[in-house]
Amino acid sequence: MPTMPKSIFWSRTDTAGSEHVLFDDGHGLAARGTLLAVDPIPWTARYQLTTAPDWSTSRVEVEAEGPGWLRRVTLERAAGRWRVTTAEQGNLDAALVAAGHPRSGLPGTDDPDRLADALDVDLSGSPLFNTLPVHRLGLAAQPADLPHRITAAWVLLPGLEVVPAEQIYTGLGPGRVRFASGTFTADIDLDADGYVVRYPGLAERIDPR
Repeated sequence: MPTMPKSIFWSRTDTAGSEHVLFDDGHGLAARGTLLAVDPIPWTARYQLTTAPDWSTSRVEVEAEGPGWLRRVTLERAAGRWRVTTAEQGNLDAALVAAGHPRSGLPGTDDPDRLADALDVDLSGSPLFNTLPVHRLGLAAQPADLPHRITAAWVLLPGLEVVPAEQIYTGLGPGRVRFASGTFTADIDLDADGYVVRYPGLAERIDPR
C-alpha cells in the first residue's frame, strides 16, 4: 500500500464527529480516509478513493461499521459505466430501529445505470469529496458566478445506499465556492489547493498547533 504524503483533519460541526484523510494529489487524487460520527447511531467509516488525472472518480471503496453490523460498497467506473458491488454483515436496521430511527436503504443500488451521468462520487458528511468537482471543473480559474450543474453518485452514510444527486457548484472568487443541491445551499471556504477549510453547517478544518 503506497505511503500518502499529505493529510487533512476536519471536525464536524453538525454533530460529534471527524474525518482524517491521507492523500497524494500529484496525478489526480489517491486518498484513504476515516470518518466517525454519533448520529443517527455511532459509526465509523473507512474509504479508499482513486481518480483519473482529470479528477473524475475511477474507484471508491467505503466500509461502514457499528456495533453488530458492517457494510461495504465499491464503485468502479470504466467505459462510461459504473459497477457497484456490496457486502453486509449483521443488521444495521435492527440497530437503527432500537435507537428510534427509520430503517436504512439497502447498500449500493439496484440500477447502476441511474448513475451513468455521474463523473464524481460524493460521500455524505465528507468535506474531501467536494474537492473532486472543484478540481475537475477548474473552478479556481473560472469566472465568478458561473454555475456548473453536475450529477454525483451520492453514497449515504451509514447505510451506504448509492443514489444520483443533482448538484450545482458556483465559483465565488478566490477561495470560495457555492454548493447547492435541492433546497440546500452552502458557501464553502477553500484553501489555495482547493480543499475545504470551512463548510458551514458541516465541518471545519483543524490544523496542527
